[in-house]
Amino acid sequence: MLRRGLPKHLSSNRGGLSLLWMTLIFIIMSKEYYVYIMTNRSGTLYTGVTGYLVRRVYEHKNKLVKGFTRKYNIQFLIYYESTSNVYAALEREKQIKGWTRAKKIALIDAMNPEWKDLSEEWFGK
Repeated sequence: MLRRGLPKHLSSNRGGLSLLWMTLIFIIMSKEYYVYIMTNRSGTLYTGVTGYLVRRVYEHKNKLVKGFTRKYNIQFLIYYESTSNVYAALEREKQIKGWTRAKKIALIDAMNPEWKDLSEEWFGK
């Protein structure tokens, strides 16, 4: 039975699952993964995948990530989609990265025709 393997602090006095354990299960089962596209003032496109979209966008905007996004000043979130399946997110990222620029632009335009920064209000000024 599942209860046998639980540490004492995760089981309730009645032998069932504690609220903490049930919350952890809920978090794991309801995890979302995001495929996103960001750009800079020149229109350079960057496609990525993450389990923490707000944190990842913050990292890109503040140049905390070495590499392409820092080098090309990628700072505007212009597209994202989510899924609860990490494998689907990884496959979708790979698919979009393989597309032509024109196809990526069509995808962005369908969701965000003005190319507004979708994270504009997330971090304040």
